[in-house]
Amino acid sequence: MLRSFLLCFVIFFSLRANAQQTGIIRIQGSYDSSAVTELYNSAPIGIQLFYSDSSTQQTTGYLRGNYRWNKLDISSSNGSIRNGILYFNRPQLVKDHYRITLTVSTGNNKPLQSTITLPYLTGIRFNHYADSIKRDIRFYLNVEGKFSSGKVFPLDTASVKFAASDGEILGQDLLLPKNDTIKTVTVEAWYKHNNRMYLRSVIPVKQAPDPDSLITKPSPEGNKRKRRQ
Repeated sequence: MLRSFLLCFVIFFSLRANAQQTGIIRIQGSYDSSAVTELYNSAPIGIQLFYSDSSTQQTTGYLRGNYRWNKLDISSSNGSIRNGILYFNRPQLVKDHYRITLTVSTGNNKPLQSTITLPYLTGIRFNHYADSIKRDIRFYLNVEGKFSSGKVFPLDTASVKFAASDGEILGQDLLLPKNDTIKTVTVEAWYKHNNRMYLRSVIPVKQAPDPDSLITKPSPEGNKRKRRQ
């Protein structure tokens, strides 16, 4: 009887010691780089858990692991996390130098942290679709942003504000009056989250009308051929 008790005692404390030894000692957070976080304020994230016995586990979803998110008590220094999706606030992201700290708690383990750095804008440029502006026709102000990820994306009025020396800014279009006589328009653009990122472009205004020779008109011969068919 005593021997059985001692055996159970030893097994219990061995299991407890092993459980303690295989506790989580470190976490590593990451995000899905294909989620275009350069433009959108959300991204799938993943957590890799490192144990003291050198084993690892990964969360479900983006990392395709088997560790379920409902087992984790996780919080973020920016925004919120719901079922493996991080929703963040971009103005705060800019203030925090594009770094977000994730804090994870699991059971009796002490909270562990990991910081992820999201792509940030390194420069902006105009990429005009035409060499000149035509009066009374909207001219799209195409601004592209280059990011630390190496990717280039078009930017819209959610992140860029515009001004022009003449005409009217309509969203992201410049419209000159039909009877305007100016020869050039100076267009300016600022990145809303960092006014030091500034563009200036002088765009010519087309002076000569489009030649009538380029306008396709109905052909009598063409109508005759259609009737013969």
